[in-house]
Amino acid sequence: MPRPTAAQLAYGSCTVIFSTLAMLLLSQTSSGLGIAVIALAALALGLLVALTVPVPKPAPTAVVSRPTAPEERVPVQRETASVAAGAEPTGS
Repeated sequence: MPRPTAAQLAYGSCTVIFSTLAMLLLSQTSSGLGIAVIALAALALGLLVALTVPVPKPAPTAVVSRPTAPEERVPVQRETASVAAGAEPTGS
């Protein structure tokens, strides 16, 4: 598993803190079991938020493929303009 980014840690932590406070204030519970359930729910929600934060994709690396056997290159013989203009075609 890759290491979490700073954004994932920040979003997850803020979610845990704020959702815990909101649920505790809204439920007005004072029992230990209620507080434990709210804390676990906030941790699960924070984990869900941290995992769904988009992760930046790494830059694509160029893949250089080399042939196993060297290619045989044959140079093309080209005529220069002065030779091509002075030459007369031979007919059969």
